[in-house]
Amino acid sequence: MERVDPILPPVGAAAPARDDVADRADAYAAAPLLNCLLREVALPLPGRPGVHRLPGVDRLLRVRGGRRPAEPELYTAGRWHRLDHAELVKLVAEELRRHTGLSNHELPAEMLDSRNAVAALLAARARATPPDDPYLRSEQSLVTGHPHHPAPKARGGGPVAGWLPYAPEAHARFPLVLLGLREDTVVEEGDTSALDALGQAPPGYRLLPAHPWQLELTARDLAPAFADGRLIRLGTTAFPTWPTAAIRTVYAPERDLFLKFSLDVRITNDVRRLWRHDLLKLRRIDTAVTRAFAGGPAAWLTDRGYRTAGFAFEELAVLVRDGARGHVLPGATPFLAAGLVEGFAGSPLDGPVDPAGWWEAYLRQVVPPVLSAFADHGVVLEAHLQNSLVACAADGTPVQALFRDAEGVKLLPDVSRAAGWERLVYCLVVNHLVELAEALAERHAGLDPWPAARRELARHDLPEVRSLLTSPTLPAKTNLLLRWTGADGAAARYRPLPNPLVSA
Repeated sequence: MERVDPILPPVGAAAPARDDVADRADAYAAAPLLNCLLREVALPLPGRPGVHRLPGVDRLLRVRGGRRPAEPELYTAGRWHRLDHAELVKLVAEELRRHTGLSNHELPAEMLDSRNAVAALLAARARATPPDDPYLRSEQSLVTGHPHHPAPKARGGGPVAGWLPYAPEAHARFPLVLLGLREDTVVEEGDTSALDALGQAPPGYRLLPAHPWQLELTARDLAPAFADGRLIRLGTTAFPTWPTAAIRTVYAPERDLFLKFSLDVRITNDVRRLWRHDLLKLRRIDTAVTRAFAGGPAAWLTDRGYRTAGFAFEELAVLVRDGARGHVLPGATPFLAAGLVEGFAGSPLDGPVDPAGWWEAYLRQVVPPVLSAFADHGVVLEAHLQNSLVACAADGTPVQALFRDAEGVKLLPDVSRAAGWERLVYCLVVNHLVELAEALAERHAGLDPWPAARRELARHDLPEVRSLLTSPTLPAKTNLLLRWTGADGAAARYRPLPNPLVSA
């Protein structure tokens, strides 16, 4: 299989010492795993901050830190014993075996793979030059990743050399492979004209871009199609693309275009394919969301259409999505919301901002379009941190929200109103606002972000909002237990989390 060489970033600083990378990788990987363990299983000991009982193994665990727990210690033989990441994984596995009565050999391996991936990413980032564009820096900043997943950086257990050239966290950029797809095998729907502008296909063929990593993963399955001429190689794009936080979605700044691909690798809870059933309902869902956003200040990055091969429908699918520049207000710069939480050079949170005013402006942009889409159009946006962009003016003030990814959107009555609202609250409040509020409060001692959040939500006359503001708990997705019990990634299960909006 021909390998496409990525356009590697220039070499910068020397790599950090190995022990430093190992210690930092342990810390990065331990934080989300501990977040899961403390939220889903452990029991806090009253009056002893940071100390929790693990009911399955009946042991005491102590951690330091707030939103990113650190330095886990187990009480053993009359003293506290510091756990490295491998020891923490072993402890979590034993706790879950006893807690659930089930065994799982796959997830502990993913946890270790995630930690090793972090180590590789830290070493690569030390040698890489970040992109000049602050938006791209925000997309490529997520070294921690999902803050409540046990293995957020696992990359399918493959060798580092196979995935690192395509990793956003390593500031990768690379051309796409251009394939010719025989016309009688083309399957497409929607507006895919942007694909034809990427190069030139010979007579009888249509242009089909492909992610080089996906081609490597599916080389054996596609070999017959290359042999009989259903597929031909046409070289690569004349420009690089930048992998975004979603890994399989790349951005072409020259074209202001996002392209989303299949990737036969489990990342967090799911194998990241463009599944047939999702593609077949894409136009219906995207049309509904576009209608919900019509005329408002917020923007929806439209999933215009898809193209693929009938003989490899999911493996070779590519989805065409609007770029951000065509939607952002003049003079504003978009940033990935998850990047604001993680931190990156050039973040508006690093500027001289009034934190209370900044947070109120952020809420004004993000909350209303999500609630209006639900109330007026029956659209349940998956408005979590990785699907949300916030455009800021030159002084750092949020002035616009942008949302993306029709694949995660639900429509009423395809799901019940109650189930849709629960998912909306999890994505918008628990996964998004809670994380950003905690990050902001961590930077600015004394800031209480929840009265402003309560005021913004209370402006919307929805019975569900009134219940939200009085409910003692919020629904928190149980990613650790979901993965341990082998539940389908789409079968969300929730655990009650104390609601900070009530005390506000």
